[in-house]
Amino acid sequence: MNSSDRFELVPLASFRAVLCFVLVLLAFGPHVLLAQENAAAGKELVVATKSAPPFAIKQPNGEWSGISIALWKKIADREHLRFRLVEADDVPALLDGVANGTYDAGVAAITVTAERARSVDFTQPFYNTGIGIAVPINENPWVSIGRALLSFGFFQAVGILLCFAMAVGFLIWVLERRKTEHFAGGAKGLASSFWWSTIAMTQAGAAQNAPTTLPGRIVAMAWMIASIIAIAVFTAGITSTLTRRGLEGAVHGFNDLRSVRVGAVANSATTGYLGRQRLSFRAFPDVQSGLSAVGRNEIDAFVHDKPLLTWMVRNDFSGSVRVVDTSFSSESYAIVLPRNSALKPRLDLAVLDQIESDWWQQTLFETLGTARSR
Repeated sequence: MNSSDRFELVPLASFRAVLCFVLVLLAFGPHVLLAQENAAAGKELVVATKSAPPFAIKQPNGEWSGISIALWKKIADREHLRFRLVEADDVPALLDGVANGTYDAGVAAITVTAERARSVDFTQPFYNTGIGIAVPINENPWVSIGRALLSFGFFQAVGILLCFAMAVGFLIWVLERRKTEHFAGGAKGLASSFWWSTIAMTQAGAAQNAPTTLPGRIVAMAWMIASIIAIAVFTAGITSTLTRRGLEGAVHGFNDLRSVRVGAVANSATTGYLGRQRLSFRAFPDVQSGLSAVGRNEIDAFVHDKPLLTWMVRNDFSGSVRVVDTSFSSESYAIVLPRNSALKPRLDLAVLDQIESDWWQQTLFETLGTARSR
């Protein structure tokens, strides 16, 4: 065999070796992957949770129940996953444990945020909610009225009325300064016209020192008619605001939080949102202590995930605290997994299957009084 023949046989042999290797992978690869999957399924998963009623409730005997726990048990039963639940100290500890591999998953009322998604993975969300506001029931009505009268909206309305009065007064001065002695002169006449316009707006003594020229009287009549409407609208608005604050308290929406004392759970998704909104707050270790502070009137409002607030107030603070009907922001709860977890594809599909089931809708209705989950 010459050298050229040997040169042609070497590539042919290499090609045959590669082909055999590919055939082996095709034949045994799926079996290897299946074996790995079965091994993963046989492993006992360490699943962290944290008390967050009604999503995760620790019973006196140490057992766990709640919406999230029931969902996880349904998924684990469907996917044939063995697991044991362990309690984390708080949400940051739970997330850290999942991120460093101490826990295989985390289940409670864990809010999906961009910051958290940088260190852990989340399954498909199983519940969408918002941030709620808890306020005291028996707020002093005079305190509430005082806040209304000192609010930015009140001063804004008064300022607008005064600006209109000054504009009309300036126009009266321009038309009357050469004809009417009361409005004659520079600064003195202008001040007199401003004063007359303000008196006319309140419908008190407008006939005294009234304009004498035809254009001036036309402007004065138009102003008196317009001021009647403006004062009526202003009075109705103030009356409505005072009545609402007297009945509902000083806080009934997010914008009201800027003028009251606010509390929130430290290191929670809520505090992150308040920080982005440049809204000052007092941090509390948990929801219980925050609601207690509301009941003692140490703070005017406590903000947290609305379903958790509603549950806690209904069970422990119904006599002293109530939850405002409105909510703000948007939050989603999901199961927490380590980055690149092999369980994620399976759990994503399992979560979607469960939250579209009649069982899930019935669970939400019985626990929260609503069947909305997404």
